Amino acid sequence: MKPKPWKVLKSTRDTSYRVFSIRTDTAQSPRNGSVYEFYILESNPWVNVIPLTADDNVILVRQYRHGIRDLTLEIPGGLVDDGDTPEQAAWRELAEETGYSADEMISLGAVHPNPAIQNNLCYTFLAKGAYRAGKQHQDTAEDIEVIVRPLKEIPQMIKEGEITHSLVIVAFYRYFMEYLRT
Repeated sequence: MKPKPWKVLKSTRDTSYRVFSIRTDTAQSPRNGSVYEFYILESNPWVNVIPLTADDNVILVRQYRHGIRDLTLEIPGGLVDDGDTPEQAAWRELAEETGYSADEMISLGAVHPNPAIQNNLCYTFLAKGAYRAGKQHQDTAEDIEVIVRPLKEIPQMIKEGEITHSLVIVAFYRYFMEYLRT
C-alpha cells in the first residue's frame, strides 16, 4: 500500500523562541485511523553559502555552537528574515559573517534539514568570485573566525571529521555534484 498524507485534525502553535516556534499537530493515520500528536519546530528557511574565490579558495567560518558546546568549521549561513528572499539572505549572511562579497550568487538548490520534526528548507548558494569587501558585522551572540582553505582540501576535511555539520556537508555535496561532473 502506498503511503498517503495524514489528515491534520488540529494544529496549535505553542511557544515562540526567536529563531523557531513549536507547533503541535494532532493527525490521523490514513492506514489505520489512529490519532497521534506530533511536535514540529517551525522556522523560517535557512541559507548556506559556499564563498569561492577566483583562485579556488573557500571562505569558512569557525564558531561556537551551543547545541554541541563546541566549535565547528562551517560555511556562512543563517535565517532568511521575513520579507527577504533566500538569495538576499545569502548575500547578507556572507557579508555579516565574513566581510566578503562575491561577483555572483548561484543557487545550488534546497534540502529539508529534518522533515520528521522541522517544517523549513535550507537553501544552498555558491558565492562565485568571493572577495574581501569590508569588515565582519557579527550578531551579538556570534564569535566567528574567518578561515580560508583551498577547495581541493574540502573532501579530506569532511572525511577526517574537521567539517561535521550535516548541512555544510550537503552544501559541498551539491557543489561537487554540479561542478565536478565527468
